[in-house]
Amino acid sequence: MAQKPQKTENAAAVLKVFAVLESLVDEKRVGLAELAQTAMTSKTTAHRLLQTMIELGYVEQDPETEKYSLTLKLFSLGARTLSGQADLLRVADREMGKLSRATGESINLGVLDGTDHRVAYIHKYDSAYSLSMHSTLGKRNPIHSTSLGKALLAWRSEDEINDRLAQMDLVKLAPKTITDTEALRSELIRIHAQGYAEEIEESEAGVRCMATPVLDHAGRSVGAISIAFPLFRFDEAKKPEYVALLREAGRAASASLGFTGEIGAGAITV
Repeated sequence: MAQKPQKTENAAAVLKVFAVLESLVDEKRVGLAELAQTAMTSKTTAHRLLQTMIELGYVEQDPETEKYSLTLKLFSLGARTLSGQADLLRVADREMGKLSRATGESINLGVLDGTDHRVAYIHKYDSAYSLSMHSTLGKRNPIHSTSLGKALLAWRSEDEINDRLAQMDLVKLAPKTITDTEALRSELIRIHAQGYAEEIEESEAGVRCMATPVLDHAGRSVGAISIAFPLFRFDEAKKPEYVALLREAGRAASASLGFTGEIGAGAITV
């Protein structure tokens, strides 16, 4: 019984640390009062946390403005994490470059992020257009509302799909977000059969995306590549061309990782 309060206090401290870190990521340079407010703690506690982060080398303070900012040490941790995705990044980059040149639109690479049912953006090519969809590396979006997430999930084992569907909170984020588990289940079956996923205003109003998986030698998704369009610029007459380009990108990247099958061949039952 005596351990429970300590565990609660420790968890609260960790939450405050990450609230401060996320605020520094979003705002770049932040004052003590704002950081304390973000972390929902006192200035004294926020100051103590920040001093510890400074001592560890993750945060620095401008002596003139007294505002805090992140150092590159946190970036180095992320880079070391991504080094395990080196093969995926290498083979996907080549195909993403081709898609970028062919369409001029935003091209993204995503992976499943742990077990919290989100997809993380780890590589991108920005659009050639001034009005375009801009993604942020490291950004994490729910699986159920993104073409990347759905493409990743559709090529996982039936047990994993069912486990995730049972745990996912299908929050409505945009006008056409899928919020029904059985509707999402049916969507995954269709995606697997056709070889690509699609979202039309499911994650963000005015945005349309298409994605295809990148598979390893065993046919398991290890990443997904997407094309993101502003809805007003999507040419329905060119959709077959977009699909062909996207599926070829997924096929080529997957083949480079040892996959010898056909993406979109066969069906799943979940």
